[in-house]
Formats: sequence, structure tokens, C-alpha cells
Amino acid sequence: MRRFLQVTLIAFAIGMIGFALTRAPDAQASVAYKSPYTYEQTFGSGLRLLRVDMGFKILERDRDLGYIVFEYTSPESGKKIYNGSMEIVDAKDGVHVSVQIPEMPQYHEKMIIDQLAKKLVSEHGEPPARSKDKKKEKDGDKGDDDDEDGKDKDKPKDGDKGDKDGKGG
Repeated sequence: MRRFLQVTLIAFAIGMIGFALTRAPDAQASVAYKSPYTYEQTFGSGLRLLRVDMGFKILERDRDLGYIVFEYTSPESGKKIYNGSMEIVDAKDGVHVSVQIPEMPQYHEKMIIDQLAKKLVSEHGEPPARSKDKKKEKDGDKGDDDDEDGKDKDKPKDGDKGDKDGKGG
């Protein structure tokens, strides 16, 4: 019985080691970037970067859905071709860009994102003002939409107590 237990444990250990060595890791990681530019500027610059600047073959693209599928070739891998994708999403807080090249180390994706950020600045100049700044400007202008001659400015607003001369009541 003791011999059977030893053989079973050794077989189990060898099986687990074999399983761990043959199992491919999940390649779901991607590198992301939040672009301060508009969706159209970011998508166009991303497409030009991949096709013109880097010379990759574009397999598929859809501006409305926000993706570009391309063939990636690395100088260190010779002529071997890897599939890559760039996803561009227009969100409330800005434009999100992610690059995935599942068979390559993550620094390849990071390199493309870094080049896109540089290309956006070189093509479109410094990023436009943040949406937070625009929101502050809009909030600051809220009370100015009343009558242009200023007649309505001194009236108390809903919930305010007091009369026109500013004394409490």
C-alpha cells in the first residue's frame, strides 16, 4: 500500500509539472493610453502611424466601431508576422486607446502607444483644454443668461430668503 501511494504521488507531481509547462498563458494584457485629443484626431493619427510611419499592413479597420487590425512585424523577430489590434473608444472622460499584440512582449505594445502620443502632438500641437476646464467655464457663466440689461440679476433664486435689498426676511 505504501509503494502504491508513493507511485501515485510521483505520477501526480509529474503530471502537474507537465501540465504547467505545456499550458500557454492567457494573452489578454494590453497597453492603454488616454488621449486628450478628439476621437477623429486620435483614430486618424493611429491609422497613419500604423500604415505610413511603421509600414504595417492594415487587415481591417472600422472608424465607427473604433478598431484597426494590422500585421505586426518586429525587427528582432525577422520576417515573422503577428496579428495586432488597436482599439479606440470615445468615452465621457476622453478617448481611450489600447493596443494588443498577444504573441509579443508588452513593450512592443507600449512602443506603439508612445509613438502615437508623440505623433498626436506633432500633428495636432499641444492637447486642447481639458473638459474639466470647459465645465468650470460653463458653470461660471450660468447666472449670466438672464436679461441682458441686468434686471433679473438681483432677484432671489428659488430657496433663497430675503428681499431685493439683500437683507434677510
